[in-house]
Amino acid sequence: MNKIEPDHYKSDVEAIDAIEAWELGFCLGNTIKYISRCGKKSGETKLDDLNKAKWYLERAIAQLKR
Repeated sequence: MNKIEPDHYKSDVEAIDAIEAWELGFCLGNTIKYISRCGKKSGETKLDDLNKAKWYLERAIAQLKR
């Protein structure tokens, strides 16, 4: 299957492949996704992506604490 992807998803290792291989689930998966594309998406700053990653990581931590 040919995938058409925006530039901010292109790298040597695709985030979705790592997320699935490591069985990270939604919150940790999104943490990895936002870190891996940090500063690469048009209209988004590095700080925007890192804040999103932080939000998902903090949510994963809160879930573990429950």
